[in-house]
Amino acid sequence: MSTTNPPNESPPRSFPADFLWGTATASYQIEGAVDVDGRGPSIWDTYSHQPGAVWNGDTGDIACDHYHRMDQDLDLMKELGVGSYRFSVAWPRVQPDGKGPANQAGLDFYRRLVDGLLKREIEPTLTLYHWDLPQPIEDEGGWCARDSVERFGEYVDIVARALGDSVERWITLNEPWCSAWLGYGAGRHAPGVKDIGKAVAATHHLLLAHGTALPILRSAIPDAKVGITLNLGVSRPGTTHELDLAAARRADGNLNRIFLDPVFKGHYPEDMLDHYKANLPGFSVVQDGDMDVIAQPLDFLGVNYYFPGTIMDSTRVKEARAAGYGVPIGEQFPDLRVLSLETPGTDTTSMGWEVDASGLTELLVRVKNDYTELPIYITENGAAFDDYVDPNGHVLDHDRVSYLEEHISAVHDAIKADVNVQGYFVWSLLDNFEWSYGYSRRFGIVWVDFPTGTRLPKASFSWYANTIRNNALTYSTSGGD
Repeated sequence: MSTTNPPNESPPRSFPADFLWGTATASYQIEGAVDVDGRGPSIWDTYSHQPGAVWNGDTGDIACDHYHRMDQDLDLMKELGVGSYRFSVAWPRVQPDGKGPANQAGLDFYRRLVDGLLKREIEPTLTLYHWDLPQPIEDEGGWCARDSVERFGEYVDIVARALGDSVERWITLNEPWCSAWLGYGAGRHAPGVKDIGKAVAATHHLLLAHGTALPILRSAIPDAKVGITLNLGVSRPGTTHELDLAAARRADGNLNRIFLDPVFKGHYPEDMLDHYKANLPGFSVVQDGDMDVIAQPLDFLGVNYYFPGTIMDSTRVKEARAAGYGVPIGEQFPDLRVLSLETPGTDTTSMGWEVDASGLTELLVRVKNDYTELPIYITENGAAFDDYVDPNGHVLDHDRVSYLEEHISAVHDAIKADVNVQGYFVWSLLDNFEWSYGYSRRFGIVWVDFPTGTRLPKASFSWYANTIRNNALTYSTSGGD
């Protein structure tokens, strides 16, 4: 466990007066209404309906029914006291075919959402792409095809002109690593492709789409604050053996540097260019001028963090076991020759992710030192646990309270180390459709009874509201045993 969590008798850890507290969701995970008011199909509609793709055959057809329960959810946010709500726009709700004129009913939904937030004095933070690519674009090659970049730019222009008068903070992409590497590399996310060369090509086209969106947003909204959200991590070598050090470097290259280097330095890491040179189309899709587009200046960086990784070379299974590590069966990307190990004695979430908040501080300091001093927002952080409603009608999710307390404390440590962290968004407001895990994993600070749609704030909801109200960690309400 992390040592960043002081004992209960410690004084409050106060945050800067203008620190932004928020919560976050994503369109396909909560909206439902997948065939309502002109919305077209996305790759996740297609993928989730494939037999065996998602746990229990779950789909996002209804999800949390946020499309019809928006006001109720906005009232929950008002009760929570957040200063901002991070949501994503569903591209196929705005452009059912991924191109052509806007679907006005789709834009009207997001206009109601934005107006409802502003009425409750909550700032909208809008994510333009959180994985729901229109299926017709995937049919033409998806993110492996360069044409998708132009299509994305047209979509961005529509949304910017429709909502730019009321939204200041814009995020181009959410976690492009997941879109590229889980969607096109491992085949565990939509569209379910297993091709490393296509994953590399998708990486580049996603980053190019991000860069293409920047001048469009700034032209339509001169005062816009624009960033990108990356899921970043810490890859710690399990031993000091040279093979394990090299494996940790490869893991870091695939997860972190292959995105951070182009965005902030204008080039891909040499070791990653070399590693993937035989995987076609791969980096052969890069054209002259692309890197200048990708590396345009940003206003902030969004960081999503959940857990660190302990890494050893995949040829050293015997040594990993001898060192006391748990060794999962199989490798997600065999070409990386990486074992992501289980550390004995470390608490885990129901996702199997290790709980270690010190990795968040380590990551934030590294980003500042190696890449940028721009404002950073923690745009996602949270945990899934096996929550249940007790006989008294309460969800006493003390494990989640402990997780959030430790990780918010880690953010405080980073601020003390001069990292320019300006906000924190808990993932997630609601239990929701957790991608390939369906409804079997609950990340919300609000319980959702999926058969009825009933919402029930958990103990973590009250704890987070108290933290926001105090603008500090007081530890007085922790239920984290």
